[in-house]
Amino acid sequence: MSTTTTPTAPPRQLLHRVTPGAWTALAWCVSTLYSFVVQLRWPGESWVQAYEKNHLDDPFEMLPHEQAALLVAAVLMGWACRLQARRPVASMAMLVVSALTLTNGPFHTTNIAPEQYLPVSVALCFIAAAGTPRTARCAAALAFAGLFGYIGVRVAMGFSVGTSVEAVVLMMLVVALVVGNARRHERVHAQEMRTRVAEQAVTAERLRIARELHDMVAHSISVVAIQAGAAKRVIDTQPEGARRALGAIEDTGRETLAGLRRMLGALHDAESAGVPKPLAGLADVGRLVANVSDTGVRVDVEWRGERRPLPPEVDLSAFRVIQESVTNVVKHSGTQQCRVRVEFLPQDLSVVIVDSGSGTGRGEGTGYGIAGMRDRVALLRGEFTAGPRPEGGYRVAARFPVAMEV
Repeated sequence: MSTTTTPTAPPRQLLHRVTPGAWTALAWCVSTLYSFVVQLRWPGESWVQAYEKNHLDDPFEMLPHEQAALLVAAVLMGWACRLQARRPVASMAMLVVSALTLTNGPFHTTNIAPEQYLPVSVALCFIAAAGTPRTARCAAALAFAGLFGYIGVRVAMGFSVGTSVEAVVLMMLVVALVVGNARRHERVHAQEMRTRVAEQAVTAERLRIARELHDMVAHSISVVAIQAGAAKRVIDTQPEGARRALGAIEDTGRETLAGLRRMLGALHDAESAGVPKPLAGLADVGRLVANVSDTGVRVDVEWRGERRPLPPEVDLSAFRVIQESVTNVVKHSGTQQCRVRVEFLPQDLSVVIVDSGSGTGRGEGTGYGIAGMRDRVALLRGEFTAGPRPEGGYRVAARFPVAMEV
């Protein structure tokens, strides 16, 4: 008993499973904990005298206003992380305020430490990657404004400002913005490529349907036109012959409608993921010959080699090559006979159509005649030739690669 397994999508990477807001919150927790840890006095180290006057030996001991600053910063951070996906600019503003609140608060720093601006940098990277260029510019403006605004206020108040730490913070913001923009461009490019591939697939499908319609209808219309002309000429003198011609027209029309229904049904089944109904193939050559014989053109078919099942696309394309070639014989050659040879070779299927007519036009101008047959064969990596013969007439040959075991 065979079982079928449904393919599953590959597991998402950790970076995509965790939301950007969660990554920002994690960065804030890690950076805040680090800011406290670096103030611990390790064996062999001594505290700065100004710090020891306030906290003695425990950096986690905070004054009430410092505890309030830490609480406000935590609330702002949590709110910002919740809004990061829906309102990224407002989220960035709250993160900047949260970082500035911690400065000169519980950490007792005189500048913006890089770890305090780490959540801002992480959020800026995600916002630039997921948002629009305008959103990325607004978020970056807020992040840079927070940094330069704080420096400007300290300079205006006469406080000293270091350059090494602020330079590190500035570099963090620049790198975050560049990485986020690069990720956004990559995402947009991937979406454009997917859209282009989808459009090309739709165009190719439309061309395939157009070719199928042409190959199916052109032959029948040619038969109908010839039979109608014959009936018109003999309707007064040979009523019985005219009646037979009209009957052939009716039969051809019914077969064409049935073929269209089969093709539309196959398309519908393909769209609904069902098993498509079989389309035309070499098994329909006999019916094709019978239809053409009603127009006064005799088609001799020769089968060579051991017949075997063919891939559906090869079977259909081989039949369409024969159908189009025979239709061209009826329309353009001016002869009453043509020969069709279908040969099953060990690694190939060969189809040759030969006539001895004097006509020269073979449907090249329609865009779906010789060119359509050539495209069909090329799509299956086969070989196609078509042209006049030195001894007169026209020859069409197609070779499809197909192994013995299908």
